[in-house]
Order: sequence, then structure tokens, then C-alpha cells
Amino acid sequence: MAGLLRNRYLGVAARGLAMGAADVVPGVSGGTIAFITGIYQELLDSLSRIGPHTVTILFKEGIGAAWRQINGTFLLALFSGVLVSIFSLAKLISYLLANYPIVVWGFFFGLILASVVPIARRVPRWSWRCWVALLLGVALAVLISEMRPSEIAANPYTLFFSGALAICAMILPGISGSFILLMIGIYPQVIAAVHQFQVNALMWFAAGAVTGLLLFSRLLSWLMHRFPSVTLTFLVGILLGSLKIVWPWKLAVDSTGGESAAGVGEEFVPMMSNVSPGEFAASSGEPSYIVGAALAAVGAVLLVLGIEWLNWRFVGKVAQR
Repeated sequence: MAGLLRNRYLGVAARGLAMGAADVVPGVSGGTIAFITGIYQELLDSLSRIGPHTVTILFKEGIGAAWRQINGTFLLALFSGVLVSIFSLAKLISYLLANYPIVVWGFFFGLILASVVPIARRVPRWSWRCWVALLLGVALAVLISEMRPSEIAANPYTLFFSGALAICAMILPGISGSFILLMIGIYPQVIAAVHQFQVNALMWFAAGAVTGLLLFSRLLSWLMHRFPSVTLTFLVGILLGSLKIVWPWKLAVDSTGGESAAGVGEEFVPMMSNVSPGEFAASSGEPSYIVGAALAAVGAVLLVLGIEWLNWRFVGKVAQR
């Protein structure tokens, strides 16, 4: 039994690594990874148990009871993986985006597209409310993708607010916390704080993230239990709408409304226009890398479907026993 639990939490930590890597990329959500790897509901439920009552249990029944009540080992394993990934893979992800942007975005496009399947399959019952929620989810994601970047100074208040806002987006599959940070103009400062390990800035950002995480996860967990069909279809809509954000072929839009070629490097350019691979090649004079992007997308689809099959094959059968 101990060996099974140890292996399970190693698997949870591995999911955390994948979530952290996704959260670094402006346009991809760690919540998507949590959902397709089968831990989304457990994550929401565990976070929603943290509150004033946890302190009461701590004093009345001890550390062990409080730890079990919040599913502490699961959360520790998951967020350890997330933090290790963010601090160790931030530079790698930035390098890949700077040197192989189209192939990387092709992979994430396939990843998000395929993620619709496992989420839609979990919808208990489709009704007209579900279709309305689906359309609202698509509209929300497209609206976010049309936001134009602003710029705010990094101070304790803006870092706290940014952390709370970003973590709420990170929990939702399809909405990237990094993309939200980019839109409000604080993404470069946060990435610099990670790279340079600016403790004060990171502490304020983390405090906001923890606050937002505890409050928003409670709401989302309640919605998932009370209105599962509508909530899930809303998340499906967000995923479908977010495909606009991760479309691999983009041209930067200048201040006059014209288009010019631009890659997506370490500092992701948000004012972009989606174009066809042919138009990208003609305007930029660069290869469209359509074969590489297509192969990466197919690989991502197979990866998601493979993970879904493994979850059904092992986790699902264990739960039925």
C-alpha cells in the first residue's frame, strides 16, 4: 500500500511539472493539464477545504488531522512539481519559443484541441443551457484574446493583484495566467523576478496567488458539484475559444493597422493577427514549417488521448473496485 501511494504521488508531482511548464507559456493553462491528466476535480476539492475550519481542526485534532482534511500530501506533491518546473523550465520554454515558435505553438494547439474530448465526455447531460454555456465560454476566450496590452508598474499592490488574477486564470482550462499577466503589462517583470530570484517581488506575487487560489477554487469546486454539465461545457467553450490565442501562424499588427512579420520569442508579442501558413510565409519571407507544426499537433493529440486512455485503463478501473 505504501508503495502504491508513493508511486501515485510521484505521478502527481509529474503532473505538477507539466502544469508548471504550461503556465510559463503565455497562451496555455496549467488547468488544461490538470484536467486531461485526471486530477482537476481533486485539486479543486482539496483547495476548497482550506479555510478557517482548517485552523479549528489543527488546534482540536492536531497537525495530522488537518493535513488529511486538506489532502495535504496531494497538494504538496503537485505544487512542488509546479514550482520546480517554473524555476527550472522557464528558460527552456523561453528558448524553445524563441527558436521554434511555430512548432511549439503547433504542439499546444493540438494539446488544447484534443483536451476538448476528455472534458466533453465528462458532461453528464447536454441541454440547451449547456449549449449557451459553451457559446459564452467561446466568447469569453475570444474576448480575452482581443485584449490589447497595457503596462503597469511592479509594486507590492500590483504584484499581489496580478498574482490573484493570474492564478484564477491558471485554474481555468484554456485561459492562461501568463497571457493575462501579459495583457496587464506585468509579465516581463514577473519572469525577471523568477529568473533573478527577487524574493520580495515573488513573495507579494505568491501572496496574491494563494489568496486568489483559495477563493476561486472554492467557487469553482461548488459549481462543478452543483452544476456539473453547465460548468464543464463552459470550460469546453473556453478551450475552443482559446485556440485563437495559440494559432501558430501570426503576423504582428503595427500601430497603423498594417501587418508585419514577427516571431514569438521570449517576449511574446500580443498584438498579433492570425493568418494562414501561406500568408505567413509570403509576408515574412520565412518558412511556414507547416509539416513540423502539423506533426507536433498530431503528437499532442496522441499524447492527450493516450493520457485519457491510461486514466481510464488504470485510474478508472481502480475506482470501480
